[in-house]
Amino acid sequence: MASPKIFRHSTPDAEQPSQEGGWRQTRVAPSLQEVYRTVPVASGSFFRKLLAFAGPGYLVAVGYMDPGNWATDLAGGSRFGYTLLSVVLLSNIMAVLLQGLATKLGIVTGRDLAQACRDHFSKPVAVLLWLLCEIAIAACDLAEVIGSAIALNLLFHIPIAVGVLITGFDVLLLLALQHRGVRVLEALVITLIATVGLCFLFEIILARPDVPALLRGFVPSRGLVTDGEMLYLAIGILGATVMPHNLYLHSSLVQTRRYEETAEGKREAVRFAFIDSTIALSFAFFINAAILIIAAATFHTSGHAEVAEIQDAHKLLTPLLGAGASTAFALALLASGQNSTLTGTLAGQIVMEGFLNIRIRPWLRRLITRAIAIVPAAIVAMLYGESGTAKLLILSQVILSLQLSFAVVPLVAFTSSRAKMGRFVNPRWLQVVAWTTAIVIAALNGWLLLQTFRGWLA
Repeated sequence: MASPKIFRHSTPDAEQPSQEGGWRQTRVAPSLQEVYRTVPVASGSFFRKLLAFAGPGYLVAVGYMDPGNWATDLAGGSRFGYTLLSVVLLSNIMAVLLQGLATKLGIVTGRDLAQACRDHFSKPVAVLLWLLCEIAIAACDLAEVIGSAIALNLLFHIPIAVGVLITGFDVLLLLALQHRGVRVLEALVITLIATVGLCFLFEIILARPDVPALLRGFVPSRGLVTDGEMLYLAIGILGATVMPHNLYLHSSLVQTRRYEETAEGKREAVRFAFIDSTIALSFAFFINAAILIIAAATFHTSGHAEVAEIQDAHKLLTPLLGAGASTAFALALLASGQNSTLTGTLAGQIVMEGFLNIRIRPWLRRLITRAIAIVPAAIVAMLYGESGTAKLLILSQVILSLQLSFAVVPLVAFTSSRAKMGRFVNPRWLQVVAWTTAIVIAALNGWLLLQTFRGWLA
């Protein structure tokens, strides 16, 4: 296990900042100590180094294809055909940018985003940010628990309430895998992503989408501004795509690599980590786009324009595309839900340790995270059945949207600060793009929340 490091006012290769502008002198134990700097970075060819850095991006990418995203993609495709593919593409571009900034922060400063917030803000602010992040993680975990339970119900006819309880045992798998090293965990996640991808590729082949119309969908439509319902769904897709806990998670996971802690070593690590996350998020983009394409090609063209719930989509796939399509859909949902629970529990450990600088046993931390999600999901499933869990799924996405800016704004601010990043500070053009992205996300999520609350009060 790595010993704690002392982080001083600046990174070794940064320009010396002032006492007020740089990092506080604090004793910070490495993030995820059990896997910290355990993966060697091989010298030699570009591809050998790329292979060494490949992995963290895929653990993060699963958050961009979790069950919480499925409802918005299904609704967008069934209601408006291929039109909202441009929004899926824009969301993915934003994700690539923000995850790239998260890797830069972790590599250059040696801090994950939670540790950086604790060092920069006062203790009350840090505690508030921690509480907000814990709520977001619980909401995300809630969506994953419900998604997995629905998948078990669709595949094996297991009652939703029982499926919710079964999903609680996947934390034991995480405990066993992490003791075997982060590479084993990464291999499992990549395998599950491949499973989801193959299932949707199979369904796209069955759906036989209109390729010219599909390609036109990647060009933004005027209706995104003039059609209120389309705008609402577009904002829902944007809000459900970028997950706040992924930014904390990624800034920690990149520190599992044993790169050289020199200016050149960090520059190389930032470059390869960005390539890794961009490739991984491309798979997430394919899966999100595939859900919308299948909904457009299958439901929209057949006149089923109001498909928004996962169970409804599954029921309609069998008569429209055959039993194989509905089975592949449910299998992909199960793989997606299980994948996201693995990374969600890791994120919970990172934010608790980072914001509060305390350590509890990993198994206890993960059991707490799972219980927070499982208890409300089980209660709602037992009392209200499938309709209740569908509404709970929507609520989880609203909570995530509310918390997102509290992660994005500090990330952009830290990586745009020369005092904190030294020579690795974001160039001016990147600062403009990053702050524009942060403002757009905050404005769109604020609008989405306002409309959602109005709907509830109506």
